[in-house]
Amino acid sequence: MRRTKEDAEKTRIALLGSAEKLFLERGVAHTSLDQIARDAGVTRGAVYWHFQNKAHLFHEMLNQVRLPPEQMAERLCNGLQQQPLRALRDLCIEGISALAYDEQKRRIMTILLHRCEFTDELREAEERHHAFINQFIDLCEKLLENAAERLYPGMTPRLAALALHALLVGLFSDWTRDAELFDPAACSPALIDSLFRGLIRDWDGV
Repeated sequence: MRRTKEDAEKTRIALLGSAEKLFLERGVAHTSLDQIARDAGVTRGAVYWHFQNKAHLFHEMLNQVRLPPEQMAERLCNGLQQQPLRALRDLCIEGISALAYDEQKRRIMTILLHRCEFTDELREAEERHHAFINQFIDLCEKLLENAAERLYPGMTPRLAALALHALLVGLFSDWTRDAELFDPAACSPALIDSLFRGLIRDWDGV
């Protein structure tokens, strides 16, 4: 039984690896499940044993490089009592910095931002992706509500959360388009802190 489970997990990993490679080379819309199965050296049936459809496979690929919403919420809420903004800042810096040393994250973010057309076939994956974005924004807003009195006049926790998400997406998109633009590991603290200084009146990194 153990051998069977190990083989199944190896097949699943191989399929995710082949999907990642082919999506990056050809784009998501132009890659079929048959092509992924052939590249992984398995049958099409093996694909459906592990994944319901291409949307499910695509979503599972994304989950390899981003925190599930519940895990992200737990990490952020752990710093809620003492340093909620520091916890949020550090998570953002960690996410950007990972582009410099995590090749898989770099590849998958490139696929998501530059090689993916959300066709009808990927409607389920698109909906899950949008839900993840909304959950991240909502979590940021809740953390920022705990420091609402420190926001500049006219800046609400919701607007601050939207600004933070927009910066992150912009940085991810720009760097995966042109890695010469900036050094994610070296520049991410300054980039994130500059936004926080524009949102928080007394921002000093905490």
